[in-house]
Amino acid sequence: MTRKDLIHLLVLQARANGFEFRKWYQSKIGGEWTSIEAAIETLSQGGRYYALLFSHQFAKHFWKPGRQMQFVVPTQQFKRLNPQGEEITVVRKAYTRRTMRGNSWEYHLREMAAADEPLRYIRRFLVTAEEVAAQRSGTGLDLPPESQS
Repeated sequence: MTRKDLIHLLVLQARANGFEFRKWYQSKIGGEWTSIEAAIETLSQGGRYYALLFSHQFAKHFWKPGRQMQFVVPTQQFKRLNPQGEEITVVRKAYTRRTMRGNSWEYHLREMAAADEPLRYIRRFLVTAEEVAAQRSGTGLDLPPESQS
């Protein structure tokens, strides 16, 4: 999936939740509106997509409070002490979640800002049927690197 494809899917997800992309684009990016495809092409060039990703308007609609949203929680690994006092490594497999909490957009905006690759972070929230099947079978699908265009 290219950066342009990913941005297009992100915009569609937010629009489905009430995000007015055209209005946002004209006020934040400027320029004349010709089409959604042209706007996404502009955003996918260079680092312009950061304006969209870190927009509060976009985040509020993408992670809409109370909305059912399917996303993958990645594999986690941590160390802890067992009852005998020995240090063990706990591995939690990736799993799919389906609910969003009330102010989750603020949390995810902070996490995305702290992530090395914000597009990779937000990509987890666009789960396809193939990815769910791969995750259930244990094969998993690797997310594309952010620099891909």
